[in-house]
Amino acid sequence: MTLVLGIESSCDETAAALVDGERRILAQAIASQEAEHAPYGGVVPEIAARAHAERLVPLIETVLAEAGKSLADCDAIAATAGPGLIGGVMVGLVTGKALAMAEDKPLLAINHLEGHALSPRLADASLEFPYALLLVSGGHCQILRVDGVGRFRRLATTIDDALGEAFDKTAKILGLGYPGGPQVEKLALEGDPKAVPLPRPLVGSGEPHFSFAGLKSAVLRAHESGEHSDADIAASFQQAAVDCLIDRLKIALDTMGDVNALVVAGGVAANSVIRAALEQLAAGRQLAFTAPPQKLCTDNAAMIAWAGVERLAVGIPPDPLDFSARPRWPLDPEAEPARGAGVKA
Repeated sequence: MTLVLGIESSCDETAAALVDGERRILAQAIASQEAEHAPYGGVVPEIAARAHAERLVPLIETVLAEAGKSLADCDAIAATAGPGLIGGVMVGLVTGKALAMAEDKPLLAINHLEGHALSPRLADASLEFPYALLLVSGGHCQILRVDGVGRFRRLATTIDDALGEAFDKTAKILGLGYPGGPQVEKLALEGDPKAVPLPRPLVGSGEPHFSFAGLKSAVLRAHESGEHSDADIAASFQQAAVDCLIDRLKIALDTMGDVNALVVAGGVAANSVIRAALEQLAAGRQLAFTAPPQKLCTDNAAMIAWAGVERLAVGIPPDPLDFSARPRWPLDPEAEPARGAGVKA
């Protein structure tokens, strides 16, 4: 039975998990840094890196103890090697290297985005390749065709900001807590999604790419005008985001060829309104719809361990101990840059 220890430290969640080849999460632990970053309204990289360094080893020890396992029982050590905040990524990757060297175990340097992309298969054994993936998080907003482990074709990306970032910025404008996504979703329940005339950037254009910078600016203007309640702004913003996602997905699905399912992953996938809209789109296309449980949507180490299990299953060789941490690491390095896109694409 394959057993992989996963380590995740790409942003503000320090996490460790043990996952086996039967899709069982034997143990997992996540140390949140919400309290540390809340006073700043966002993640401070230096604070995040220090917190990872303090918490990671005790988390790994806790996970091993809870599962009744030792490092000697593991078949490999999988650690996020990017993309992400480089200080945090280095903490996790160096820890993974040290454990792999000490126990003479293979090191699997995992792309954080591939962890998200494959996490639905950890939760749903029936999900088969190929599938359409909407990857939405604080740092990324992409549509990909997933043909297999390590085999991705990117059809769309954001030309400026990611949707998760737009949720966090909206929360900050409205004076809500951090992290912003859940706070905006909660407040939106009290508002009218048609009350505030917000833009739908790129909707109706021929390309499936995303843009959310203009939407963030419109939210700020609506708030400063004093003409709308915060609840109406939150609800209208959330509806605008949904409309953008669905419009872009329709174009991408028309061009990607046959797929088995529509899948959503990443932190924004925890939003119930977005999930419902995607499920309706999938049903209209006669596609299965899969979204991982909320505990696998946000950053976690189980998805990193599972990506390692998937790599071992298809025979992808381990990585060298001098593998470098990467602040940027596209899933599809051959994809053409989106027209007008900056470095985030």
